[in-house]
Amino acid sequence: MSTIRYRWLAVIGLAAGLVGWAANSFLSQNGYPAPVLSPVALVAIILVAGATLFLGLRVRSWRNGRRDRELDPIAAARTVVLAQALAYAGALLLGWHAAIFLTQLPLWSLRPGHAGTWASLAVSAGGILMIATGLTVERFCKLPPVDKDGNGSGSADGAGEGGEYA
Repeated sequence: MSTIRYRWLAVIGLAAGLVGWAANSFLSQNGYPAPVLSPVALVAIILVAGATLFLGLRVRSWRNGRRDRELDPIAAARTVVLAQALAYAGALLLGWHAAIFLTQLPLWSLRPGHAGTWASLAVSAGGILMIATGLTVERFCKLPPVDKDGNGSGSADGAGEGGEYA
């Protein structure tokens, strides 16, 4: 299993931003409201990020030596996959809603209410939370490198790169 690619997070965020900008421009010109998630979605984002963090803390606890219970390898792998999916979904939400927030700002003085602007800002913050939680939990699940040759370098080739997932 490979680690999260920061480049892909950026590509996903930028692509979602471009699509969000185009969709919001089209919809605004035709009199429709901004295509944003409700602020209630922020509650779901916080719950999913919290559950992912909880599962990641269990794996980290086992990795750091508290092994009073056996760690199910499938559960650990699912935790890594959940963390990666959370980060990628966060990049998607952040890109889409940040673009909509930026396109709504020039209309601030023309529109009453600003519900779409505040909702896009809130969900953008939720996207940042998702990315941060995903990256953190992925790091929790990584095992330290194995010292195979006994010289303290961390790996057999001396590179000292990170280890496998728990």
